[in-house]
Amino acid sequence: MIAEAGLAALWFAALLAGLQLLLGVLALRRKDVAGEQAMAAIGPVAIVQGALVAIAMGSLIAVFLNTDLSVKLVAENSHSAKPWIYKFAGAWGNHEGSMLLWVTILGAGGALVAWKERTLDRPTHVATLAAQGAIALGFYAFLLFASNPFARLNPAPIEGQGLNPLLQDPGLAFHPPTLYAGYVGLSVAFSFAVGALVTGQVGPAFARAMRPWVLGAWVLLTIGITAGSYWAYYELGWGGWWFWDPVENASLMPWLAATALLHSVNVLAARDGLRAWTVMLAVVAFSMSMIGTFLVRSGILTSVHAFAVDPRRGAFILALLGLYIGGALALFGARIGQVRAGRSFTFVSREGGLVVNNLLLSVILGIVLIGTLYPLVAAGFGVRLSVGPPFFHAAAGPIALALVAVMAVGPALRWRSDDAEAVLIRMLWPMVAAAGTFALMLTLTGGMGVLSLLGLSFGVGLVVASVLPITRRNWRRTPLPIWGMVVAHVGLGVSMIGMACDSAFTAERLVALYPGQATIVGPWRVELNRIYPNIGANWSALEARLTATREGDGATLRPQQRFFTDPPTTTSESAIATRWDGQLYTVLGQQDAATGRWQLRLWWKPFVTLIWLGGALIALGGVLALAGRWFKAWQQRRREALWG
Repeated sequence: MIAEAGLAALWFAALLAGLQLLLGVLALRRKDVAGEQAMAAIGPVAIVQGALVAIAMGSLIAVFLNTDLSVKLVAENSHSAKPWIYKFAGAWGNHEGSMLLWVTILGAGGALVAWKERTLDRPTHVATLAAQGAIALGFYAFLLFASNPFARLNPAPIEGQGLNPLLQDPGLAFHPPTLYAGYVGLSVAFSFAVGALVTGQVGPAFARAMRPWVLGAWVLLTIGITAGSYWAYYELGWGGWWFWDPVENASLMPWLAATALLHSVNVLAARDGLRAWTVMLAVVAFSMSMIGTFLVRSGILTSVHAFAVDPRRGAFILALLGLYIGGALALFGARIGQVRAGRSFTFVSREGGLVVNNLLLSVILGIVLIGTLYPLVAAGFGVRLSVGPPFFHAAAGPIALALVAVMAVGPALRWRSDDAEAVLIRMLWPMVAAAGTFALMLTLTGGMGVLSLLGLSFGVGLVVASVLPITRRNWRRTPLPIWGMVVAHVGLGVSMIGMACDSAFTAERLVALYPGQATIVGPWRVELNRIYPNIGANWSALEARLTATREGDGATLRPQQRFFTDPPTTTSESAIATRWDGQLYTVLGQQDAATGRWQLRLWWKPFVTLIWLGGALIALGGVLALAGRWFKAWQQRRREALWG
């Protein structure tokens, strides 16, 4: 009965999404009593819709926790012997469940807009809720007619097929929900943009209402991408943190668009500028999340992330993409001419720097989009090719360096207008830091690659430039959003330093050893002590015991070859020793049948942890900015309550 209750809740939520759209249209078209009643009803309908889809998601989690094998999705993606955490997270570790999670967060976002949003004028608020209902309606239709998560099996199998072992990791409980929440935050920003275009109210009030959603979505995408990068790094045993996989790119593209949108919406909210930029970027950011959904859920990609294999589902999602994005672009083209221009500014100004920032982000986004989609288009014409790291590094690398330079200069610029010579004087110390790092690395390393050398130098320069805005301030009186900007920009510089060090200084060693033998990788001596069996909750393994030593330091590592029976799969479980100056990364391979030696793959990766530390700092900067906005809004409401 739990599955039937979940399906019923999903149907009722879909009906309410349709009602939400109709009420919005009625409220905007009619100015009589019926229009007023529709305007009053749309908010409660959105809240109830969000509650119903949450019940549906809760029902799916319940049937997974109970291992109800009469539900087709459970039988295909779970197993009675699986640990409960993977039963819980396994509810969205598949196509249908991940789409239901997507729609659940979407419904919760719409309910929150209906419940809490009070800064927008009523027509724009209603138009926003109607747009959110239209988005939800399409995905409800997809679930109910093409990807029913509650379909039954009769008779039920004796045992389930199990979850993909690569997904049996705590990261499954964290990575997809944060990414989806980020995508949904962009859908809400998209709905705000549609609502503002419909009513013609594209101005600072609209931007202030949309800004927390954009900022929250950007933070969640940052956390999701950072966590997903580290998950792939330690789980797949390849020793890399980013592979330019199409599914990785599918999450990067919305983040790039959201980063540009965040800068634009801040300018519109504070300075009444970049109106057209803000609306267009809201459309582009949601478009990228839709394209990512299409890539991952359509079945056109083969990936651990990609669950769908039914081409009908891909066609359905492609139709939704065309409907939503095509409709939004048509609305943008029809209405943007009626949006009056914002306040003017000169090229040498903070606004001018943000425009250049957005242009460069858009170019990088275009490169990633082309590099991701081109092989798929070529495959449709019978041509097999791959676009990998060499293309992305060569095409996007120089643009990214230019973007970092603009980011370093941006906070030093004044609003509206500035003097170029004065800006150069303010940038003296960052330029000295970057040039000094360049000269030092060139002297010490000699053979360091150009891109890595420039990345390290620019990263150091960005860190120095990022802290300059607070050196001339009273720290106690510095607003949290300023601190957030500083921390986020420092985080990007730290990540760049980590990327450059990983690229330039990583030492790799592939060896075959007998127990008792040792090898050298970087500053470490690694000895294979022994190989022995190990048993887990739903796996068996061969485990190596490695002793790693360097001057004044030592570590014991236990990489594994794991064997899962449901489904039958072999995985490599890396073992990593983390130190202040990097990570020793070890993977156990197969035994050589002829000699009996065991293959080991070893990496010493200096300062690689700075990549994820930087990602955490970027997200922390967003959290600080969001907290500062909320605190300021709370103070404003309190003053209004006290003084009327």
